[in-house]
Amino acid sequence: MKENNYDYSVVKGFAYSAVFWLIVGLVVGLWLAAEMFYPALNLTPWLAFGRLRVVHTNGLAFGFGFAGIFACSYYMLQRLTRTSLAFPGLARFHLYLFNVAIALAALSLFAGMNTSKEYAELEWPLDVVVVIMWVIFAVNVFATLIKRKEKQMYISLWYIIAMTVTVAVLYIVNNLEIPVNLFKSYSAYAGANDANVQWWYGHNAVGFVFTVPILAMFYYFYPKSTNLPIYSHRLSIISFWSLVFAYLWTGAHHLMLTPLPEWIQTVAIAFSIFLIAPSWGSVVNGYYTIRGRWDLMRTNYLTKFFIVGITFYGLQTVQGPTQGLRTLTAFFHYTDWVVGHVHMGTMGWVTMIISASLYYIIPKISGRELYSVRLANLHFWLIFIGQLVYTVTMWIAGIQQGAMWKATNPDGSLTYNFLETVTALYPYWYIRFVGGVIYFVGILVFTYNLIMTGRSGKESVPEPQPQTA
Repeated sequence: MKENNYDYSVVKGFAYSAVFWLIVGLVVGLWLAAEMFYPALNLTPWLAFGRLRVVHTNGLAFGFGFAGIFACSYYMLQRLTRTSLAFPGLARFHLYLFNVAIALAALSLFAGMNTSKEYAELEWPLDVVVVIMWVIFAVNVFATLIKRKEKQMYISLWYIIAMTVTVAVLYIVNNLEIPVNLFKSYSAYAGANDANVQWWYGHNAVGFVFTVPILAMFYYFYPKSTNLPIYSHRLSIISFWSLVFAYLWTGAHHLMLTPLPEWIQTVAIAFSIFLIAPSWGSVVNGYYTIRGRWDLMRTNYLTKFFIVGITFYGLQTVQGPTQGLRTLTAFFHYTDWVVGHVHMGTMGWVTMIISASLYYIIPKISGRELYSVRLANLHFWLIFIGQLVYTVTMWIAGIQQGAMWKATNPDGSLTYNFLETVTALYPYWYIRFVGGVIYFVGILVFTYNLIMTGRSGKESVPEPQPQTA
């Protein structure tokens, strides 16, 4: 089919939306980091830590994350099915509705409208908007798959399908609520049941937003960028089905040593440890794809993003399950270690893969070469160094924090009071802020590079079809 039959306008719209919400979310994050050692920045209730924190997480997880996912999904769908979007007008409406929804979500969270459920803080009217938006996306995904011209379905399509179906189920089940008025509602669940459903949703939101669609990007854009076939399509399929099966059982590892029934906790631990295998299946696939061609790490700027990104994914998938063990969770839970763990995944895995994918897409649909490979390399090193400074600092802080909380005198009394543990963390919070600034500068370089690249008016360039096996 002719290239101009593909609809890339919505791809470009979501790509630039992702960059916009990334910058907004990081600005809020830097403000939060500064508030930790300079509380005077709590200027008004709207800038209180409790409000800013949910704006930060929602803005980056759903504003940046989903915008990048939608951009790449609409691009991959058309390329891998060799057909245009089934409903391009609906996709454009999806783009507008998405940005309106994220803006309203941020405004409502700034105003203090919050259900207090992690990753599900939005009140019921916005939940309805989210469901409508997701149905629009799902209709386009499945309608495009039905009319595809390529019979074989590459692994990236399977990951997109898994995300589309599972996120819908997770979001609807966890967000069942009883409205009190237009701005307030209460969960349909209570007590331990509410906690169990919440973390079934919360951890699987990590799985099917921060993992599954990002792997779809990795499996498509990584081979395309290196011009090498993926090492093993069979391994990717085995990893996919194992990952999807195991992930849904792991949420309760966030609830170790709580009133949740112990057998549910044990099941979560077992499946969490099992998850290491399918996760590392993708890591091995990534490494073996460039076996004998490791020079690409030096000569191909995108290879660095993908290899370092999948490496951080591999580290996450070892660190996460081991944190779920009862002994370790008793030490690390509620400490800054967990903050470091989460940000290694979001800053080192998710953002690196989305950044590399957008670096691939924007030149293709703009009809020109990347504005500056040198700036792309600078972007890589800034976010790589910034992320390491941030996460390693938080790991060390978490170890000290946990040790101080649990230190006791010979008579059994606590050695340190809570205020002493807080003041001991100030040096780490200063360093974290510095790491965040370095990372943010890298993202500004990334933004400038994409904007300069996308200035061409041409919408597409010829591209060979991907090898699917």
